[in-house]
This record gives sequence, C-alpha cells and structure tokens, in this order.
Amino acid sequence: MIRALSFISLVILWQIGALLSEPRQLPGPIIVVQTIVREAQSGALLTHLMATTLRVCAAFLLAMSLGTAIGYMMGRVKTIDRLLDPWTVILLNIPALVVIVLSYIWFGLTETAAIGAVALNKLPNVIITIREGARSLSQEYEDLATVFKFSAMNRLRHIIIPQLGPYIAATMRTGLSLVWKLVLIVELLGRSDGIGFQINLAFQLFDMRLLLAYALPFITLMLIIETFLVQPFERRASRWRNNDA
Repeated sequence: MIRALSFISLVILWQIGALLSEPRQLPGPIIVVQTIVREAQSGALLTHLMATTLRVCAAFLLAMSLGTAIGYMMGRVKTIDRLLDPWTVILLNIPALVVIVLSYIWFGLTETAAIGAVALNKLPNVIITIREGARSLSQEYEDLATVFKFSAMNRLRHIIIPQLGPYIAATMRTGLSLVWKLVLIVELLGRSDGIGFQINLAFQLFDMRLLLAYALPFITLMLIIETFLVQPFERRASRWRNNDA
C-alpha cells in the first residue's frame, strides 16, 4: 500500500512538473505512455530491451561467478590474498569509463568487449565482499565437516554456501544496480542496439519522449528483478543466519 502511494505521488509530481515546463523538456506521463505503446507495437522496444537485458545477465553472472571464486580463495589462503590484493585495489580505483574505452580500443566494438568491460568493473566489488565473508567462516563448522568426513560437494552445500549467503546477497543487490548502469554506458559508446543506444539517439534528437519511453520500461524491469529475485534470495540467506543466532 505504501509503495503504491509512493508511486502515485511520483506520477502526480511528474505531471505537475510537465505542466510547469515545456513539453520538449519534460513531457507528461500520458505522452510518454503513448510513445511506449508506439515503440512496443513496432517491436523496437522489445528488441532493444532484450538486447540490454541479455548483456546485464551475462555481465552480472560472469562477475558474480569469477568474483565469488576469487574472493573465497583470497579469504581462505593468505598467499593468494597477498598476490591478488594489489590487482583488486587497482581495479577498484580505475574509473569505469577508462575500462570501457580501453576494452573497446583493444578488442574492438564487439559484444565480448562490452560484456567483459562491465564484468571487470563489477569484479573487484564482488571479490572484496566475498573475501570478507570467507574470512568470517566459522571454524567450528569446518571441524564438524572434517569429523563427519563431508565430501567437497557436501562441504560446499551445507557449510560454505549458507555462511556466505548474506555476503552473496549483498553483492547481488549492489551488483545488479551497478551492472545495468554500466551496460547502458557501453551501449551508448559502442553498440548498435540496446536501451543505451536508444537513449543516445534520443539525446542527439533532443527527444525527451523517446528517451523516457526507453528508460522507464527498463528501470521497471530492473525493479521487478530486484523485488522478485534479489530480495527473496536476500531474505532466505539472512534467515539462515538469524536462525543460527
């Protein structure tokens, strides 16, 4: 109920702002919805939305899988941590735009370069969060697994993943919001499709209706993923720790 009221108030403020400004600067909700319907009927909206969503998923899964594996090893093995920590710090402090531009220059304006640049920008954040989680793993559970001679798979499933769950959930929450923003940038700079490409086109035409017509559906899709996938996983991961406490 509260979220619905918040959304309604946002639409009302949007409409008031549209009435107080020029249509070219801030079109009203009805005009934007009409543009969304037009783009959807032509098939362009779905095409670009799917292109961006696939890039977001690919970059997110790549960063999460590599970052989780590397972060866990760094948190458990001091030698690996000392070896990779300087690289992690460097990646953490390199501006995202620099990584994207260098990726396009070195590897060309390709899909691999775009997804790789986004994943590389997210990677150090995942590594640092998971490393802290790996350092906090309970030694008592490790000893228990050793006594009962857990296999590597059972140790991973019943000992490691449940304890890392809250850290993975936190990384997913921040990671998704970062990745989709970076995907829009790589599309704006070097792709011929996607929401970022369409936003760049709308900017060149100074067409606010088109810009909002592509931005709002994508933002809505990310909110749906956050609400129905990320948040339930986060609650499930935290419930394990709360029950343990």
